[in-house]
Amino acid sequence: MATLFLVATPIGNLEDMSPRAVRVLKDVRLIAAEDTRHSKKLLTHFDIHTRITSYYEHNQKHKLEPVLAALAEGDVALISDAGTPGINDPGYLLVQAALAAGHQVSPVPGPSAPLAALAASGLPTDHFVYLGYLPQKANERQRAIQAAAALPYTLIWLESPHRLQAALADLHSVLGERQIAVAAELTKLYERFFRGTLSEAAAFYAKEPARGEFTLVVAGAPQAEQSWDEEQVKSVLRAGLEDTPPSQLAKQVAAETGWPRSQVYALLEQLRKEDNTDESK
Repeated sequence: MATLFLVATPIGNLEDMSPRAVRVLKDVRLIAAEDTRHSKKLLTHFDIHTRITSYYEHNQKHKLEPVLAALAEGDVALISDAGTPGINDPGYLLVQAALAAGHQVSPVPGPSAPLAALAASGLPTDHFVYLGYLPQKANERQRAIQAAAALPYTLIWLESPHRLQAALADLHSVLGERQIAVAAELTKLYERFFRGTLSEAAAFYAKEPARGEFTLVVAGAPQAEQSWDEEQVKSVLRAGLEDTPPSQLAKQVAAETGWPRSQVYALLEQLRKEDNTDESK
């Protein structure tokens, strides 16, 4: 069977185009591109003359069969306007259909705006959630932010320049004061980052013209420190079991350890059951 190659293309700087990406785009029978006019400029720059067809959000369903027919005859490459196809760009349906038809699907990795912004953000990178574009309508945008508010992971959104100020205002309103990195024009001549709090970002972009597409990298929900481990909490509970009523003991230990009272009480009940079991033996 043939292979569908998912080829990452530059998000700004043409020097980020990999030699493998160029070779694959020259070797395949067909290139499916999000915007053929935009992609032809890229292909011309790298002297690539492979046949090209459009494949974008509003035609992807009826373009599935022609692209699959091309795959039946040989390898096909999918590219987006910039970055990695399938990541916030058309691709999922084609990948799913190609796999169902028994074809191979192979990524040709490269530029990706969310990952580039995350890596340079100065925020934790070990756990993160990519959430795509924020909704356009204010109430939907606020609900989307609220849905992610409690997540302890670094949050990544995309936003357009004309909605940036509204997005920053909603992020601050819903999330409170958190750290954010705002990335724009990544890998281009005027690449720029703003790093600071959400309120500082809102104040900055109230005065600074917003140009280009933006990637917003926001700190996750702060997590309460729990320095006492379970065995330490149990030890304190055992020491007070004989002299203090259970509800009072749970309240005291919760205040001392920083554990939620419900969790302390559950441990207390566990200890009491263990003691009763031992006495019955």
